[in-house]
Amino acid sequence: MTNQNKTALIIGASGLVGGHLLQQLLDHPAYREVVALVRRPLDINHPKLRQEILDFDHPDPAKIQGDELFCALGTTIKKAGSKEVQHRIDGIYPYEIGRIARQNGVRGYFLVSSVGTDAKSSTFYLRVKGELEEKLKMLGFPSLVIVRPSFLLGNRTEFRLGEKIGIFLAQLLRPIIPKRYRGVQASAVAAALVAAANRNVEGVLVLENEEI
Repeated sequence: MTNQNKTALIIGASGLVGGHLLQQLLDHPAYREVVALVRRPLDINHPKLRQEILDFDHPDPAKIQGDELFCALGTTIKKAGSKEVQHRIDGIYPYEIGRIARQNGVRGYFLVSSVGTDAKSSTFYLRVKGELEEKLKMLGFPSLVIVRPSFLLGNRTEFRLGEKIGIFLAQLLRPIIPKRYRGVQASAVAAALVAAANRNVEGVLVLENEEI
């Protein structure tokens, strides 16, 4: 029987997948409260939503309390400005908050990763994501679900010309692109995580792009 009284924690709620994830968690009957751990307040009001301003470099363990942690935190090298900052956002923050969450008794971690992740990859971004996945597996969450989407489709708040061109080409070439690398709707990525969180997955589950 599904627990109808859960508290979900979410980091990365202001992003493309994170926005869908936040809304789906708020809409889901299994959650009585959704706690968004944010750097600055989100422009959203909901009776089930509680926002906690968090210093991600020095997270307060008292704020990381709940049943499940959802992570859609991530950035691009262009937005981050350097590999060091990107590594901090994509690798260090998700791990450190996960570590604290597990110490506080959080039972499930639900992560948005990326297709092609590999801790030994020569590609910086894929290596960071791969290293994060491996480190999270060592924390001992009873349930760890990782989704590895390819190109994300959806409406972002900021305009990215390169991404718009990429989406156009991805749609044009879709029939010949292998399923693993086809674009996927951000809302579908969020839905895959929420569904997994509510079917009592035990151990580690990795969902590749074609399974989302």
